[in-house]
Amino acid sequence: MKLTVPDMSLVVLVGASGSGKSTFARTHFAPTQVLSSDFFRGLVADDENDQSASADAFDALHYIAAKRLAAGRTTVIDATNVQRASRASLVKLAKEHDVLPTAIVLDLPVAVCAARNASRADRDFGDHVIRRQRGELQRSLKSLEREGFRRVHVLRSEAEVAEAELVVEPLRNDKRALTGPFDVIGDVHGCAAELEELLAELGYVDGVHPAGRTAVFVGDLVDRGPDTPAVLRRVMGMAETGNALVVCGNHEQKLARALHGRKVNAAHGLAESLAQLAAETEEFRRKAHEFCDGLIAHYVLDGGKLVVAHAGLPERYHGRASGRVRSMALYGDTTGETDEYGLPVRLPWAHDYRGSAMVLYGHTPTLEPEWVNNTMCLDTGVVFGGKLTALRYPEREVVSVKAHRVWYEPSRPLDASRPLGGREPAVLELTDVTGKRIVQTAHHGRVGVSAEQSAAALEVMSRFAVDPRWLTYLPPTMAPCSTSSRPDYLERPEEAFAEYRAAGVQSVLCEEKHMGSRAVVLVCRDDDVAYHRFGIRGGGAVYTRTGRPFFPAAQNASLLADVRAAAARLFDELGSGWLLLDAELLPWSAKADSLISSQYASVGAAAEAVLPATVSALTTAAARGVDVSDLLARTATRQSTVDSYRTAYRRYCWPTHGLDGVRLAPYQLLASEGKAYHDRPHAWHLSLLDRLAGPRFQRTRTLEVDLLDDASVARGVSWWEELTAAGGEGMVVKPAANLTRGTHGPVQPGVKVRGREYLRIIYGPDYTLPENLERLRKRGLNRKRTLASREYALGLEALERVARGEPLWRVHECVFAVLALESDPVDPRL
Repeated sequence: MKLTVPDMSLVVLVGASGSGKSTFARTHFAPTQVLSSDFFRGLVADDENDQSASADAFDALHYIAAKRLAAGRTTVIDATNVQRASRASLVKLAKEHDVLPTAIVLDLPVAVCAARNASRADRDFGDHVIRRQRGELQRSLKSLEREGFRRVHVLRSEAEVAEAELVVEPLRNDKRALTGPFDVIGDVHGCAAELEELLAELGYVDGVHPAGRTAVFVGDLVDRGPDTPAVLRRVMGMAETGNALVVCGNHEQKLARALHGRKVNAAHGLAESLAQLAAETEEFRRKAHEFCDGLIAHYVLDGGKLVVAHAGLPERYHGRASGRVRSMALYGDTTGETDEYGLPVRLPWAHDYRGSAMVLYGHTPTLEPEWVNNTMCLDTGVVFGGKLTALRYPEREVVSVKAHRVWYEPSRPLDASRPLGGREPAVLELTDVTGKRIVQTAHHGRVGVSAEQSAAALEVMSRFAVDPRWLTYLPPTMAPCSTSSRPDYLERPEEAFAEYRAAGVQSVLCEEKHMGSRAVVLVCRDDDVAYHRFGIRGGGAVYTRTGRPFFPAAQNASLLADVRAAAARLFDELGSGWLLLDAELLPWSAKADSLISSQYASVGAAAEAVLPATVSALTTAAARGVDVSDLLARTATRQSTVDSYRTAYRRYCWPTHGLDGVRLAPYQLLASEGKAYHDRPHAWHLSLLDRLAGPRFQRTRTLEVDLLDDASVARGVSWWEELTAAGGEGMVVKPAANLTRGTHGPVQPGVKVRGREYLRIIYGPDYTLPENLERLRKRGLNRKRTLASREYALGLEALERVARGEPLWRVHECVFAVLALESDPVDPRL
């Protein structure tokens, strides 16, 4: 006798005392799956037969059961459960966690139960208790399904119990064994010609893909469009042959009810579908009805990595089965209100989605598909004159075909400025940036931000940063190269070259490292561009890598005017009213003047005041015959290192007054309207930006190195030695192609190789002493490099979003995440 139990189920064993429930549970379930009322009495009262502890025992049992069900684990309740009230609480628990309750009833004769109890010393109650329990059970048998149990199995004899075979059935939405590849197609709405065009674009021939791909339809195949029967004929045929999966849309559900003869409102395109189907044969209408009526609300695919539901689905409902889950998958979550067009106001569930599975859905038309926290809406309004869109999975490639015409006038205009949930694009909310955050990036997957990091970033952002409407990008931190094995050096280019070569990079660009401050420059052609594009008046912003302004408003405007004048031809050439530049602002003292005077200069001044006098005193003592040779040598060495230290930081300071003496060295065009440029080689960027001429701009010297050519590598090392010997800070080594992927994702966008003398500023005057160098060689770089990789991915995501014209809050979640990660406790000297 086979007993089928749905996966992820709450199994309730029902039977009188002595019916063998515990033995049955041990036989068919793992010990961790079974929650016994007797065991929980023992937990709370040290006596499994203490009936006075039953209330507390069941409280504890229900609590543990809830935790297991929330985690999606099959849970078995081993108790008599013969009373309707005790079962009702369990059915309620199953509904709360959207799992199917199953009842397995052991309806054994009273004599069998009594004999078993008689053999147990701990069962000293009389047969009347068993008769009462079995009587309650008998009265309940016919009502178990009405109580909410989806499966009811009744075993009436010892033989049936012994012969029972338990079979766990996957839920109908569980397609985790199907790994794709898939082509997930948005709402078709009867647009048969566009569907055929899209299938051809995806490579399907007569509904079959030669590479074995499977089409997955997100629902709403029917209504509104010109040929619902043709769409159904194509999709039903593909589904029947295993070339397609289809989830139910709200329009399929409504059409099925209409074809079943139910009374429904024939609005929103249903009347058109019914009229078109009336011209078909009765046999086709019957098949269409069975097809629509049998559709599943959502599918879980590819080991749980992909979920497809018509209106989307929060993570807590993935793979579960209940009326609530089906309703959410078909209609989404609404506020109960309607907008000015009379349509439901839907809650923006995707904004809060943090699940690991990709969720693809439709239902709410949008002009362009966009990623929101690893979810994407594929309904691009083909029936309203938009596009029919598919996403290739796992490639994440969007494929669309244009509508042949407007087939149905929408109730609400498709408007890119009204994203899902009705949120205005320029509105930022506190909940966007508080608490634990997960940001989905195209180049690094999910990047997490802790609540503590968010709080630290909010403090900086709210008190010190430029207006967030300007803050479209923050650059990543940069890690140094590996520690050099040369005895007198901490950093040398040989290590940087070797690391990139090991990562599969053939050519790198070495850029002179200016001793300045990292600056992001957002410049607009005019105030109108700024207002219409970023929602704020002004010429743009110049800010630090933590979002702080460099200058007061007047100086900022003057600097931007110089950049705007120099970039006049670039605006026209790139077809953009704004440019976003990555640059170095010089001199270092323009921003770090207080740091230099309070930290570096004070150390140098103190040493200059003390060490010469100390050397003089020790020299006098030595002349008198006192043995101070070791101390004199160490002090003289320290005086020499301090002299080198003062020379090092003074080299990067020159007097400025206002903007007089301030220069910019731009080295990358980050983005402009419609385009982010991390796919262009660095040589292209530098060639373009070298055209920004004038006294305000400083050129960046570079050298390209072929890592497979020993002579080229040697030239790179020599160039670094020349730069640093002349007092330069060093260089930055970058993959020449810019964004470059290695075996584990994007490689480091750049590593810095700083000169021996410059590092005195960072690590102190005496860092070159052998004992200090030996200690510094043990510095750990992994944390810094991991941080740089995550921030780089977030920065690229922000650039791609701002270039696409996505809402400010979408861009800002990436920018804020970079700032939040900067609060990580990483050695600031690295």
